[in-house]
Amino acid sequence: MTTAYKIKDIAERSGFTAATLRYYEGIGLLPESTRTPAGYRLYDDRTLDRLAFIARAKQLGCTLDEIADLTLAWDGGQCGPVQDRLRAVVADKIVGAQQQIVELMTLSSELQQAANTLELHRPDGPCDERCGCVTDPTADTPSQSQSVSLVRKSATNEPVPIACTLASASMRGRLDNWRALLHHVVHREQIDDGVRVTFGAATPLDELIGLTAAEQDCCQFFSFAITVDTRGVALEVRSPQEALDVVNTLFGVPA
Repeated sequence: MTTAYKIKDIAERSGFTAATLRYYEGIGLLPESTRTPAGYRLYDDRTLDRLAFIARAKQLGCTLDEIADLTLAWDGGQCGPVQDRLRAVVADKIVGAQQQIVELMTLSSELQQAANTLELHRPDGPCDERCGCVTDPTADTPSQSQSVSLVRKSATNEPVPIACTLASASMRGRLDNWRALLHHVVHREQIDDGVRVTFGAATPLDELIGLTAAEQDCCQFFSFAITVDTRGVALEVRSPQEALDVVNTLFGVPA
C-alpha cells in the first residue's frame, strides 16, 4: 500500500524545502503530483526515493541539467544504467575538480609572491611603480626562488615543509608540461604513500626524466622513482601523508 504525503511531510523527510519541491516539479525533475479535492499536492514513497537520488547527485556537484539527464536512467528502474551514467558524470567532475585545485595552487603561488612584493617598498605619498599596488614590480626581473606552501599550516601555526620553490611565473608552464606528459598514462595504482603511473610505449622518456628531475629540484618533499619492468615504464611518486592530495592532484587519482 502506497503512503500519501503532503508537501510539508515530503519536505521534512527529504530535507528539501517546499518551495524547492514545487520548483523541481515545475521543471520536470519530479513528476507532477496528484492533488486532493482541496487542491493540496500529494506525493508517495517513490518521490522520496527520487529525492534521495537527486540529493546524492547534488552532493556530487551535479547541475540540475545533469540531474535531469540522470533521472532519465533512474526512471528505467534498473540500477546498472544509473551507475553507468553517474560513473561518467563523476569522472568528469574529478577532472574538473583536479583542474580547479591546480589553478588554486597556481593562484596561491602568485598571491604569495604578491604578498612578498607588498612588503618591499612603501612610498611616502601616492602609489608608484614599485609598491606593488598597481603593477607587478618583479615582472621584468629574473624570478627568485621562494618557498610556496602547498598545504595548510599545522595546528601549532608552524610552517609545514610541504612547499614548492618554483617561481610562480613558471608554475603554470610546469603544470602544463605535466598534463601533456600524463596524457600518455595507461594505468594508475595506489602504492604506499603515493601513486604509480604506468606510461604507454609512445611516451617520450627524455621528457619524463627531465621533468621528473626538475620537479624533484623544486618539490623536495616528493620522492620519485622511474621503474622499468614487465608492466612497462612507470613513475612512482611518494610524499608525506599530509601531501597525498597534492600527489593525486598532479598525477591523478588511482582507479
